[in-house]
Amino acid sequence: VFFEMPSMQLTVDTSWWTRYRSRDFNPDLDPSHIFPQAVPTLNSGQHTAIPRNDNDTTNGTQIQAIANTAAFHFGFIEQGGTSIYPTLALRVTDKVVLRILLSIGPSETMHFQTWHGKAGNAVQPPFNVTFGGLTFPDLTDGGEDFQPNLIMPEPCPFLSRKFPAVSIIRPVSISKNIFGARVVVKAFKDDGLFIGQHPEFFKVVGELAEEADEAPGSDGD
Repeated sequence: VFFEMPSMQLTVDTSWWTRYRSRDFNPDLDPSHIFPQAVPTLNSGQHTAIPRNDNDTTNGTQIQAIANTAAFHFGFIEQGGTSIYPTLALRVTDKVVLRILLSIGPSETMHFQTWHGKAGNAVQPPFNVTFGGLTFPDLTDGGEDFQPNLIMPEPCPFLSRKFPAVSIIRPVSISKNIFGARVVVKAFKDDGLFIGQHPEFFKVVGELAEEADEAPGSDGD
């Protein structure tokens, strides 16, 4: 058995927050653009998203920080799912597989929007706590690129800058240097989600991701 309970040593990429608020940049068109972190301290060090023992539940500020971490981490996971299903759909040729992707993908987006809203609570009073080296800033005055209540994708460039901005899922590129199954697996590894897994787990997941990225289908961006 190589699927073990992941350790809660998470380094959470919170740049999805600003990516979905950006009106000027789309990772499919601007793969080198760096979107700012909404919660920089979450993207540094390792943090738990669940109480590790009863002691973690006795301090109200600490348990709020744990809950906030969970909200941003779920948002990170679900935004990945929101992107990977349409990306894979662009590669499949079997209609049953396409049906699976088109049926599950929208539910991932619903999950993402739910956790996006939950994460919004973490960056406005009274929930934007500081505990230890972890600080959840008050983003209510952070401008449109950080505004907590903007949980719908803001319009951004799509396909080409000669077209009007559109509210879209991003990224969905199947260019392997921009996005794809291997990019998602690497992001989850960097996040710490797979800490403690058996080496065989990484072998299997890596092979599956490679096969998914090499599947026939559209080669466009």
